[in-house]
Amino acid sequence: MYKNLLSSGKIGQLELRNRIVMTPMGTNLSEASGHCGERIQAYYEARAQGGAGMLIVGVASIAWPSGACNPNQVAISSDEFLPGLRELASRIKLHGCRAAIQLQHAGKVAVCDIAAGRPMLVPSIPDKSRDEMSAALTSVEMSAFVKSYSKKGAKVEYKVADHDDIRELIEHFAEAAERAQRAGFDGVELHAGHGYILSEFLSPSINRRDDEYGGCLENRARLLVDVIEAVKIRAGSDFPVWCRIDALEYRVDGGICLADAVETAVLAEAAGADAIHVSAYANPSSGAAFTEAPLVHHSGGYLPFAAAIKARLRIPVIAVGRIEPEVAEQVLARGDADFIAMGRKLLADPQLPNKLIHGQQESIRPCIYCYTCVSRIFVSDHVHCAVNARTGYEHEIVLLPALQPRHVLVVGGGPAGMETARVAALRGHRVTLAEQSADLGGTVFFSSIVYPENGKLIDYLAEQVRQLGVDVRLGTTVDRGCLRALAPDVVVVATGARRDALPIPGAEQAHVLSGDQLRALMTGSDPAAVRDKIRGWQIALLSVAGLLGITQNAVWLRRLSYLWMPVGKRVSIVGGGLVGLELAEFLAERGRDVTVVEAGEKFGTELAIVRRWRVLEDLQQLGAVLINRTDVSCIKERSLTLVCDGDEVEIETDTVILASGATGDLSLAELSQRLGFETHVAGDCDGVGYIEGAIHSAHAVARSL
Repeated sequence: MYKNLLSSGKIGQLELRNRIVMTPMGTNLSEASGHCGERIQAYYEARAQGGAGMLIVGVASIAWPSGACNPNQVAISSDEFLPGLRELASRIKLHGCRAAIQLQHAGKVAVCDIAAGRPMLVPSIPDKSRDEMSAALTSVEMSAFVKSYSKKGAKVEYKVADHDDIRELIEHFAEAAERAQRAGFDGVELHAGHGYILSEFLSPSINRRDDEYGGCLENRARLLVDVIEAVKIRAGSDFPVWCRIDALEYRVDGGICLADAVETAVLAEAAGADAIHVSAYANPSSGAAFTEAPLVHHSGGYLPFAAAIKARLRIPVIAVGRIEPEVAEQVLARGDADFIAMGRKLLADPQLPNKLIHGQQESIRPCIYCYTCVSRIFVSDHVHCAVNARTGYEHEIVLLPALQPRHVLVVGGGPAGMETARVAALRGHRVTLAEQSADLGGTVFFSSIVYPENGKLIDYLAEQVRQLGVDVRLGTTVDRGCLRALAPDVVVVATGARRDALPIPGAEQAHVLSGDQLRALMTGSDPAAVRDKIRGWQIALLSVAGLLGITQNAVWLRRLSYLWMPVGKRVSIVGGGLVGLELAEFLAERGRDVTVVEAGEKFGTELAIVRRWRVLEDLQQLGAVLINRTDVSCIKERSLTLVCDGDEVEIETDTVILASGATGDLSLAELSQRLGFETHVAGDCDGVGYIEGAIHSAHAVARSL
């Protein structure tokens, strides 16, 4: 299926075993001193073992600590860093994978310079930009946000690069490339995108110089050309060097356009570049912009850019941007690119290339594009993954066979239950998984109707449980009798959260739905719970849908929801957390007039920061109304009474959805303990943590058994 993607390819004289390249990503996994220690080496080695053709180690600082943008960034600015770099390159190449490293100077976003009281090097003094990002952050997040690297009261200062600075910058890049070569890396990538120093010179919006490094495109590209030529001289003409460039600057007036990028690529090729890596950038003053560039929210969003640049070049083009393997195969077959860079996919499953090679596509753990990985970087943490508990912890989390295999009963078939069963079975335990409903997935099945990527995770976990021979018992209620009959050695309770009724007058009315009731209406999972909420013909419709299998299929339910949903035109959602916001977006996309009422200060605090920015902007564009610091005092037949700072106001509504009130539920765990069973808990029953909390807690519990 993937003969092109899995075929060998060359960048300059460097041959790669396949066309899958791990894109360079900031990880914050190096030591605070810039050295490559065990945790970053284990992180990259895990992905080299996974079968990729080449890994590009992300954002190595060429002038560390000057020009650095993260406190735990890889440094390559002097020979003192060679031991760690050599070890890193060696551990990557040990597995037949090529090792490259990306060279970077952060320029106007070198926040570590602010912290140290140094001015940031820039081509021109940048315009002041509005800060639209911090409004969505909690006070805790703000205290850890990247801006907090600066000393209290420190001023943001800039240094416009003079000719001495430019010569020094070129020398830094050349020295770093030669140092990478001595460390054993097979090539280097020059980061000429994403708002860093080389891209600042390329951007007509930022670069307003009137010397030979500003003005026309050829002048703005001069620094990049000079750096490529200097690297070729220092490291040798056969040492591969390529550059990552922005094909477009989103939300930037007068920024880089595709025509500029094409000509820049042509100039880079003429200077000796061995490939072009095509990315994009967006104005960082808007949080949601990060999901346009450099992280793309829409599948294959940059492929047209790569194709346009490829059409003008003889050297290879590396395409990036949420490219699924089947799409990658088509892109390569058409000749629109030569290599496919993957980032988040290889965080979710480092073994993705090997699984493609061995025809095990159904075993690939999917990325759900929740932005947990990059959001952690914003708050000074290292890279994590919501669906892969080992990402960033490869140096300390190792799955070992159980010393004594036991019979493990897992109660609950949601993500926490299935992940517990998967990991326990991998370790050699005999696992029984009991789920009360007729299907696996728990509440995430319904959430996959709202957010389709979640459904892929459920499919993956269900397939893994099946492959590992877990004894799955659907439609099984675990009570005192069931526990005694099964007589397990250990019980893991992963039954999810309890959703208590909100004490709001009028909440019992027919037009008021809890999240559980809405789920029951859409999926037909609990007819008794919604008997008083819908009319007879609607019950008949859902019955027919159930008989046809529609209510058990998230894709079909999603399509049906555009035609019919058991809610009115005006919908008020009480609760502005993850559930409330995702539901609001879902309903607004289907033509409902949505109002979200949140008692707290901030919306969506359970969402990863970058995804929160995306959802909040999408809701604004869809016309949803978000009201914070407000309580609901009464629900009437056609209105809600809201209270804010002691003032009351009524808003009209047809349907009210209660999307808050979820709490942990340890009742079954307590029963199990009273009966004398060794008992553990995982997932939301021990405190609401959603998918990330479910997967990580389940993995930890299963490792401990």
